[in-house]
Amino acid sequence: MDWFKKLIAQITALWGKWSMVQRIVLVGIVAAAILGIGAVVSVSASPAMVPVIDAPIRDEAARDRIVTRINQEGVRATVNAAGIIQVQDEKTAQKMRGILIREDMIPSGTDPWAIFDRERWTITDFERNVNLRRSITLMVENHIMALDDVDRANVAIVMPQERLFASEQDPVTASVLIVPKPGSDITQNRKKIEGIQKLLKYAIEGLKDDNIVITDQTGMILNDFAGMAEMDRLSRIERETRMVRQLEAQYRAKILGSLQHTFTSDRVRDLDIKIDMDMSQRTVSTTEFFPFVERARTPGLPYDDSVIHTSVTRSYSTSTTSWEGTGFNPEGPPGVEGQTPPVMRDMSNLYGSVSQETKTVNEEINTRVSQEEKSPTIDRVTVSVNIDGTWRMRRDAKGGPTLGEDGSIERIYSPMSPEDIRQTQIMIQNAIGYNAIRGDSVTVHNIQFDRTKQFHDEDDAYFRQKQFQTAIVIVLIGLAVLLFGFVVFRIVSQAIERKRRLEAEERARREEALRQQALMQAEEDGMDVSISVEERTRMELMESVATMAREHPEDVAQLIRTWILEE
Repeated sequence: MDWFKKLIAQITALWGKWSMVQRIVLVGIVAAAILGIGAVVSVSASPAMVPVIDAPIRDEAARDRIVTRINQEGVRATVNAAGIIQVQDEKTAQKMRGILIREDMIPSGTDPWAIFDRERWTITDFERNVNLRRSITLMVENHIMALDDVDRANVAIVMPQERLFASEQDPVTASVLIVPKPGSDITQNRKKIEGIQKLLKYAIEGLKDDNIVITDQTGMILNDFAGMAEMDRLSRIERETRMVRQLEAQYRAKILGSLQHTFTSDRVRDLDIKIDMDMSQRTVSTTEFFPFVERARTPGLPYDDSVIHTSVTRSYSTSTTSWEGTGFNPEGPPGVEGQTPPVMRDMSNLYGSVSQETKTVNEEINTRVSQEEKSPTIDRVTVSVNIDGTWRMRRDAKGGPTLGEDGSIERIYSPMSPEDIRQTQIMIQNAIGYNAIRGDSVTVHNIQFDRTKQFHDEDDAYFRQKQFQTAIVIVLIGLAVLLFGFVVFRIVSQAIERKRRLEAEERARREEALRQQALMQAEEDGMDVSISVEERTRMELMESVATMAREHPEDVAQLIRTWILEE
């Protein structure tokens, strides 16, 4: 502790003796050292990139395809100056190697051993071979376990000792046991199993497909592709059936859409279509000779008008011979008397004339040798569709619907005309490429749909509307009656109020007249009449009103009109 205090005191004393330039130089050196240490730490802490394939890839197109495939897996890949593709860690690199091998994306000419990160040992041959086999086994297991579909893997490789003669050499064998992850389809996916098999062939020199056995944890052999022929056949049948169904759906959507645009979707609700297809793919070599069909049968005719030649003459020869004369009469063996009569003996051995005619006809026979590869073709198309007629309500003389005995609305059904059915059939035939020779069939029916529920709902809606209209009319009539009663009540009330007011005015006028008369009588009699305050105020008000009426008669008249309108 004392030493530390002395060191601090010495540094402080030395700092006080230094000039400003020396202090700046020291601070710069310390700052540069701190920055250098930070840079070294950051560089050493940055993750090291791991090569996917150790060998550089010179083909830019192949390299771009590999980088694109790695990016599709959500992994960032970089390419250094030497052309080596790198990822962030070894686990990711192993996974990408397995994918590239499975999809045959390793460029041709790449050393298959370069994709396995193996170390070399310069020890005895036996130990080198053992270590080599262990290294290959471990790396193959790592590659297989890096696949998303594999939970665990166990690899056993047998590399027999080399023999002098190739006939005595034992083959290299490999056995792989994989445990699939839950939900994986690797046991049924032939492509993934073939990827593992290719990975083994890349890793092990001299390994052949026949010497590779891949099993799952239950012991079932997964790479028995010969035994999977039946499964492949079922899969092919399933794909062919799916293709036929898709084709039927396309035809159905096309025809049904056209019919619904023409007759509305309410009249055309369903359409049945069946397509028979020949899914076999084969190469056929055909040599055709006569007989041949000179004219095919006309489609649509009820009888067969085709012309067929059952044979053709390739060569024809005619020979005719005629003889005129006695000819040669034999007389039997030498030394024996002949049987020719004496009369004919003088005419014997005479020459006659021979006429011979030969006619030869040799026609060239038509021979056609054709070789074609047949792909899936349509054998037969059958279409059946039902189109409903039209319905309309029966109207009465006032234009309203007519009701039947059961209280429902009567309707009239109009079926499709034969001409409309024929035109619809022609339209469907043109849509499917109708071919009568292959047995296509198009049927258009006109059968009424069951519209009981629809008509019941329409009747209910109609009657509800009528009830609503009736209720509206009743309410309006009630409102009119109330309005009329209110108007009558208002008129009667105003009349009564006016009568009451007139009576009050008349009574007040009579009282005023009597009061004035009494005052005048009192003045005439010389009596001292005392007037109350209210009476005096009333008299003054009456005098001011009379004065205003005389001075402003128009304003008074307007005020009186306003009072009358308000009442």
